[in-house]
Amino acid sequence: MSLPRIIVTSGEPAGIGPDLCIAIAQRAWPCELVFAGDEQLFVARARRLGTSINVVPWSPQTARAHEAGVLSVLHVPAAVAPVAGKLEVANARYVLNLLDAAIDGCMRGTFAAVVTAPVQKSVISDSGVQFSGHTEYLAERTGAPLPVMMLVAGNLRVALATTHLPLADVSRTITPSLLTDVIRVLHRDLRTRFSIARPRILVCGLNPHAGESGHLGREEIDTIAPTLERLRLEGLTLIGPAPADTAFTPRMLSQVDVVLAMYHDQGLPVLKHAGFGHAVNVTLGLPIIRTSVDHGTALDLAGTGKADAGSLIAAVELALQLASSAGSTA
Repeated sequence: MSLPRIIVTSGEPAGIGPDLCIAIAQRAWPCELVFAGDEQLFVARARRLGTSINVVPWSPQTARAHEAGVLSVLHVPAAVAPVAGKLEVANARYVLNLLDAAIDGCMRGTFAAVVTAPVQKSVISDSGVQFSGHTEYLAERTGAPLPVMMLVAGNLRVALATTHLPLADVSRTITPSLLTDVIRVLHRDLRTRFSIARPRILVCGLNPHAGESGHLGREEIDTIAPTLERLRLEGLTLIGPAPADTAFTPRMLSQVDVVLAMYHDQGLPVLKHAGFGHAVNVTLGLPIIRTSVDHGTALDLAGTGKADAGSLIAAVELALQLASSAGSTA
């Protein structure tokens, strides 16, 4: 086709995902947007929001730029009629069915990228499915050996060496093998997907003051620094291990393309302070392009018209940029 076709999964049906899909469908886009979800959910939520939207079944025959006010739906039926703000375990499988339809379509080449609205991990787990997050689920479904989570807010990029782990498990998880693989994925995808010819990667230490020469921990001496040295011999541009409390200063950030944090809450609070509501979650290391919002399901805002679509807009814009730069067509 002549322009990218991007699928947007509407996420947890009781949350703000359907609201955000309806909101971004109100504007024209220079790509084809397909929204995965239950048709009647979109109709009912638009009615509750008082929004005029033309919900139509998606047809794969022809790709055309998205028209404002049209919601082209890849229909996936919900198990029970969703109610805004009220979680329903019976719809947990529906949420995963949305992801499966989008992933399968991307793997077949039907879609150039997938953009995901937020899901409620707890209700999926309560249904009996082991689910730690979108990132891990996407990796398993696509056969990717190592997904790498990176969030983007303007020019600030923060990637994670470990993702959804208890803090007590982080140190033993950060091995030379893991760090090597994460940094290689980060380096490769910044080159191939973000068109950065020679990525400059700032790697945080794990401990305060990056271990203070071993007085505050030895992970930097025993694991992180030797791994960086070996990777520098491959030609990678790596800075660190750097103390996390100075890694995000303007002077340091001006010299690098991405910061690699060792764990979730080392890097993401800074990024979300800088761009919450407009930041984008990108999964690197996959055979497909996937972006997502930087926030949760916001059950209390579902159906109220108060949800901010800024992050989903940014996620679609970045997915379009990545798909276009990669020459992705379906």
